[in-house]
Formats: sequence, structure tokens, C-alpha cells
Amino acid sequence: MATTKSSGLKSKKKKQQSWLHRHSLGLLIGVIALFAAGVSVLTFVFIPYSGRDGNSEWIYIPKDISQAAVKDSMKSSLGSSMGTRVYVIWKLMGGNSERSQGAYKVSPGQSALGISRHIAHGRQTPVEVRFNGTRTMKQLSERIASQLQCTPQEFMEACEDVLPDSGFTRQNFPAAFLPDSYEFYWSASPHNIVKRLLDYRNRFWNKERRAKAAALGLSPTEVATVASIVEEETAKADEKPKVARLYLNRLRKGMKLQADPTVKFATGDFKLRRILGKHLAIESPYNTYKHTGLPPGPIRVPASATIDAVLNAPEHNYIYMCAKEDFSGYHNFASDYQTHIANARRYQAELNRRGIH
Repeated sequence: MATTKSSGLKSKKKKQQSWLHRHSLGLLIGVIALFAAGVSVLTFVFIPYSGRDGNSEWIYIPKDISQAAVKDSMKSSLGSSMGTRVYVIWKLMGGNSERSQGAYKVSPGQSALGISRHIAHGRQTPVEVRFNGTRTMKQLSERIASQLQCTPQEFMEACEDVLPDSGFTRQNFPAAFLPDSYEFYWSASPHNIVKRLLDYRNRFWNKERRAKAAALGLSPTEVATVASIVEEETAKADEKPKVARLYLNRLRKGMKLQADPTVKFATGDFKLRRILGKHLAIESPYNTYKHTGLPPGPIRVPASATIDAVLNAPEHNYIYMCAKEDFSGYHNFASDYQTHIANARRYQAELNRRGIH
């Protein structure tokens, strides 16, 4: 009885060994195939982005974009292979273009999985926004729109909605902004952009600065207007406080500012190199040769450093200035008209010699 049972077990074991022997190659191939598939999946998901020449790239997903356009955007930014990989994983994660709207910075070393996860969950990368050297609200709106998703028109409409409630008229809108470096999400709404920029400007105008402005008999907006003229008059940081005090002296005396930059602003031709009689005759509230006091608003968006130059302008008695004839960018200053005329004649003679009209 025991012998029979033992024989049966041996027979069964032999059959199993025989089956394994017959199918060993197939099993080996199957294991290798599973291993290869696993490696392929891991490679597909975790292979790092190498970048183009080691540089980071941006993926932009605007509002109302189609799924096909999302794929095209990813491929365009990351290359066909990596872009397709990110798109497939993004889709498997349930990604949709509405939730993923925004801008995403992709740096070398990031995996396809990591990139896809950020985009699928809408974890945008803040973009840096700058707008130095803008003269008009049109230029400002175009500069903002070139760096964010909103259009120039949308930005201007947001200004019209937001700024009047804070006491700004359309002519002094430029005083609501300060050139600097800001971080926004690319898809930020125009209203949010304007409100945040205005908040930054309001925080800049703290109690100390407001007290200094009041001591000058000016509002913060009027100080910004003086600063805008100063910026147009000189690019020399060490000369700005001196120029600022000159205009403050003129305001205090009730004199016309007679600032050439305001006339240039009135013409709308910012390439003018020489202000002539025909320009001085232009009828405009910005023509300070015709109208006493400050123009209706800033003639550019002045920098915070220039505003501080106005608030901290050192005392002097100059009321005239003229560009130096050496074209160094600096000015000759005078407290009397005769000296000023002599300075002006030297400069005009040099303009004529150089053929500048």
C-alpha cells in the first residue's frame, strides 16, 4: 500500500519535471518579456528630460485649447518623443485642458511622470513680469500682455474697472504702477493683475513717504508726475535729485515748468531730438510751456528710485537747466535767466554743428 502511494508521487513529480523541461524556454521568454515590459514602462515614465542644450523649456496651455493642441504644445516645447510621453501620462491621469490652463517650466532632469503630474494638477510655475521704461498706458498694457495670457485690451478694461475706485483718473493711471520685477501665474485674470500691482504701489507709499509728499504740498500722484518728468529729462541717477528740486522750485514760485519732455509727450512723437517753436505752440494740457503747474498725469511710469529722488531732493536755488553741449547726458543749471541763455546758446550751437534738427 505504501509502495503504491510512493510510486504515484514519484510519477507525478516526474510529470511535473517533464512539463517544466518541455516549457522552460517558453517560461524564460515570458519572464524576460515581463521584465522588458517593466523596464519599458519604467523608462517611459521615469526617463528624465534632457533639455535642448541643457536649457529649461516652457509649456503653455491657454484657455479654450483643444486636447490635440495640448499635445502639439507639449511636443513643440519638449520634442516629439518626450512631449508624446508627457501627453500620454497626462491623459492617463485624467488631465484636461481647462484644469491644466497655465504655464509650466520644465527643467532638465525632471521625469515625464513629474512633468505630467504638475500639469494635470494645474501646479503652474510663476512667470516673472517686468515693465521698465514704459511711457504710455498703451505701452504698459502691451508689455504686460506680452508676458501673461491676457490681452492689452483686457488689461486696460481691468484698469478702467479697478483704478477709479482708488481715486485715479484715466490721465493719472500711470501713477498706479511701479516698474519692478513681479511674479504672476501666466493665466492670472486681468483684474487680479491690476489689483496686485496697485497693492504693491500702495505699500510703497507708506506713512513716511506720504508725509514727505505732504511737506512738498503734493499728493503721491503729483509726486509721480514730477518723477516722470525727471526721468525723461535725465538718465543720470546722480542728477535726478537736482533736476527734481529744480521743478519743485518752479512749482513753489508759480512758474511754468517749461519741461521739454511734456511737449514731446503732447506731440506723441517720442523720437523728437529737438523741440522747436511749432512744438511749443501745441495746444495740450501736457504742454507746460502754455499751462502753469503740473500736467494732468505722469508722462511715463516712473521708477520708485526716481520718486524717492523727488521726495528727498536736496535744496538749491536753480530754476533753469539746459543739456550740456558735450552731449554727456548731464545738464548745466542756472539760477538766473542770463546764465541760462548763455548755456542754451552753447547747446543750440552744438546741435546746429552736428546737424540735429
